[in-house]
Amino acid sequence: MANQTSENQKTLKKIKDMIKDEKVAMLTTISPEGKLMSRPMHTQEVEMDREEIWFITEKDTEKYEEINRNPAVNLAYAGKSYVSISGTAEFVQDEKKKKEYWNKIVEKVLNTSADNPDVVLVKVTPEIAEYWEAGINVKTVKEFVKKMASSNSMEEGNDLKDTVHFDEDTR
Repeated sequence: MANQTSENQKTLKKIKDMIKDEKVAMLTTISPEGKLMSRPMHTQEVEMDREEIWFITEKDTEKYEEINRNPAVNLAYAGKSYVSISGTAEFVQDEKKKKEYWNKIVEKVLNTSADNPDVVLVKVTPEIAEYWEAGINVKTVKEFVKKMASSNSMEEGNDLKDTVHFDEDTR
């Protein structure tokens, strides 16, 4: 089990390192008609060990309504490598964290202040991450699961896929 935990930590660090310098993610939500809708979002913080990726938005947006209807989302990062993260989004009202993340870019994009009650944090909890490293023709899939014994495991026998397990003791 210690080897699995160590491998999980290495994989999480690798994914975090791949996206740490990519400030913009394409956030994909599902419209009321069932269509996939993507828009760029400025990443505020990536905490893979805590299973959290943070963004800021406003309540008066289509993405806010879409996430309220269906919290399943996807994040796509492209740069030196490519990372796709599927997960669940939720809205968080945390004034301290909102002010911590607030900066001139967010202020300009949203055209408002951090004190605006319409401004809300979006926390994405990752479930599955796929990444393609630059110069390598191999796709690696990582699955984020809450328990060591999970029925949500990846297909057996596929050596291009690997599973990352989260254990309460490793956080």
